[in-house]
Amino acid sequence: MKKTLDKQRINVLNDTIPSLKTRIDRLDRLMEMLLEFQGQIPEVLSNDFGHRSPAMSKFADVAAVFDSIHYTKKNLKKWMKPESRNASFPFNILLAKAYVQYQPVGCVGVISPWNYPFSLTYAPLAVILAAGNRAMIKPSEYTPQSSLLMKTMIEKYFDEDEVAVFPGGPEVGEEFTSLPFDHLLFTGSTSVARKVMEAASKNLVPVTLELGGKSPVIVGDTADMTVVSDRVWNGKLMNCGQTCIAPDYLFIPERKMEDWIEASQTSISTMYPSIYSNDDYSSIINDKHFSRLQSYLDDAKDKGARIIEINPAKESNEKRNHHKMMPTIVLGATDEMLVMKEEIFGPILPVKTYRKVDEAIDYINNKDRPLGMYYFGNDTSEESNVINKTVSGGVCLNDVIFHYVQEDLPFGGIGPSGMGRYHGIEGFKTFSNPRGIYKQTPFNAILKLMRPPYGKLFDGLISSRIKK
Repeated sequence: MKKTLDKQRINVLNDTIPSLKTRIDRLDRLMEMLLEFQGQIPEVLSNDFGHRSPAMSKFADVAAVFDSIHYTKKNLKKWMKPESRNASFPFNILLAKAYVQYQPVGCVGVISPWNYPFSLTYAPLAVILAAGNRAMIKPSEYTPQSSLLMKTMIEKYFDEDEVAVFPGGPEVGEEFTSLPFDHLLFTGSTSVARKVMEAASKNLVPVTLELGGKSPVIVGDTADMTVVSDRVWNGKLMNCGQTCIAPDYLFIPERKMEDWIEASQTSISTMYPSIYSNDDYSSIINDKHFSRLQSYLDDAKDKGARIIEINPAKESNEKRNHHKMMPTIVLGATDEMLVMKEEIFGPILPVKTYRKVDEAIDYINNKDRPLGMYYFGNDTSEESNVINKTVSGGVCLNDVIFHYVQEDLPFGGIGPSGMGRYHGIEGFKTFSNPRGIYKQTPFNAILKLMRPPYGKLFDGLISSRIKK
């Protein structure tokens, strides 16, 4: 890995600012690569998960990347242009110039996760390449077939000094994070992010951390319960809840609890008439995570929660295939329960009630700042109150997770849910060095006033600037 990084560094120095043509060529090759392997991607993902919805894989791990690349290609020429700034007085009136040149940072390390291994590698890779950088990728060991396919894909379409992939376990990951990259992007859990950041700090490597946390939903009194249920459960059950911005818990007016339960049963039954035998419903990634989720339910039940398992086809556990888990509502969840302490990352949704919406806002504000924040309702005053009184990485109104697919919006977390942004122009700037450039005035007389021996004109010039 170090040899590859050294090789990429040499090539960065030989082509410090790649042309628009070179960058577009790399983006085109990325698309050609995805076109060729679009059929294999859902297959290896399903093998790695035990079962993963092929339609969802094509949507989330293939089509979503094309959206990112198309948007980037459309705007890249504009992003690459030097950004004019104002030179200070009096130099600005004497033909001095100031501007920002967005220069590639160099070699970017990418540590990608297992839940959406292709899209959460190739979508950021698109903007990394668009910014003119080289990249090295460490995919997750939890999805080994996907990681090997990723390596095959990249090696066919890119030279090693452009992009390289290094599959492997924790020991490979540990060595990878110790490399002196020019920037490091990590997508994963907060606990692992702390270790990644510590390792990167030894080489003073800047990091962008895309994490997760407990993204809350506030359902306002004016919300249509059928709409809320359809949209929340669609986002929650995508990839069986294994999505960093999936709704993690939900606040609802106290008097509407039974309406929510009834609407939830209808929504889930409509989308998934069966669970275990349904190709559209994905499996939990492995036994470790399945057991973790089951322990959350056992813990909640032991501590007094009401557990509602939604099983539309009344399937028995004997029919369970792979690590599929029924959608489950947890009522009466308290802060002592694991479902309210940990990010769930599964098809379990704790529900809490409130009498006044400020109770929900206060609760959220006393927790770690989340990656996503969701509000449903038709009260514009309440909507503004929720937005203005909470802090989160992003917000989606009257739906969940769809803010992620808006390419012109920055995406990222705050505090324990992450740092830094990518997508769109913010992504281009994240992986660029904003190089401030100043071109001095050609008029030498004004410059002589600022050199010793200092006289009255210099004193007057300084004095004129010391004012309110």
